[in-house]
Amino acid sequence: MTEPRLATEFWVRAYLARLRLSDIPAFLTAKGDVTAGAVIVKLSTLDGQARAFHRTYDRDFNRVWAELAAGPDAEVEQELTRQRASDPDLWIIEVEDRAGRHLLDEEGLR
Repeated sequence: MTEPRLATEFWVRAYLARLRLSDIPAFLTAKGDVTAGAVIVKLSTLDGQARAFHRTYDRDFNRVWAELAAGPDAEVEQELTRQRASDPDLWIIEVEDRAGRHLLDEEGLR
């Protein structure tokens, strides 16, 4: 049985609301296809470092968030620029949290 999928825009709005409720600043920096666009979450720890996460599948074909890039903020931004150039339907959300919280491992967001 396949897992039901939410429209991307609905998921993005719910994720941003969940972050707001946890007092974690987040910004939509690229808006993609409202129905089926992929999402990348960039986590900036505000110390010059960043990580980017994207949805993929694990060995058991479960959808999981996996690290796409990590390192200096400028290098992570370059990777996001490459991703966006190859996929104009891509959504990018930037999360800013010194403690490194992104909530992607919480129930309902995994």
